[in-house]
Amino acid sequence: MTAVAPWGENAEDAYDQGLVEMGLGDSRLIEVQGAFLPMGFEATPPQPLPMGSLVECHLAVAYAFGGSTACAGVAWAACTTPEGEECAVVAKITTELDYEETESLLKRNLQRRLASRDLEVQSFDIAVDEVTAAQDHYGVAMAALILPESLKMSSKESVGRVRTGLTRQATDAMESAARRVDTKAPAAPAMRPGGNKPPTRGSTDFTL
Repeated sequence: MTAVAPWGENAEDAYDQGLVEMGLGDSRLIEVQGAFLPMGFEATPPQPLPMGSLVECHLAVAYAFGGSTACAGVAWAACTTPEGEECAVVAKITTELDYEETESLLKRNLQRRLASRDLEVQSFDIAVDEVTAAQDHYGVAMAALILPESLKMSSKESVGRVRTGLTRQATDAMESAARRVDTKAPAAPAMRPGGNKPPTRGSTDFTL
C-alpha cells in the first residue's frame, strides 16, 4: 500500500497523516527490517484493522519540505530456492527522485537481494508513490507491506530450513585473520629537539 500527505505542520504531523491515509492510524506498529517474509506469506487485498491492533510491517517513509519532491516504494517477490522451497523476499526504498527513477532503483534493489540468495522469481509486485510538499509545509510519501497475521504464526510455520554456503562462516574469518601477519617496527625513544641524549645503561641522570 502507499499513501501521501503534503500538508504537514512538521515531519511528525505529516508522518501521522500518512499513517491515517494508509489505514494504519489506529494501529500499533512494529517496523521490520530485513529481506525475508514469514514462510507461507501470501499477498491479499488490504483489510480494515481493528483499533489498537499490533501490526508488523515493512515501511518506507520519504520526507519532503516546501515544494520539494520525495518518493517511497516497496516491492516483494514470491520465490523458490534451489532446493525447491517456497519463500518471499521484500525490498524498500526512499529517494528524492521522480516516480520512474525510484521504481527503477527499487526493481534493481529487489533483483540484487534475489541474486545474492540464489532465488528464482515466481511472481512479484511493486508499489511506489510520490509526494510534493506544499509551500512551507512538510510532506511524506509512504509505502508499506503490512503483515497483520505474522505475529500469530507459530515458530514452525514462520521459518524454513537452514541454508548453507551463502555467507562466510565465522571459522573462515578466523582463519584469514590467523594468516594475516601484522608487524610493527619498535618505536624509537621520544626526544625533544636539543635535548640530552638518553642515559646509557649503568649511568644515573637527574636532569629534566
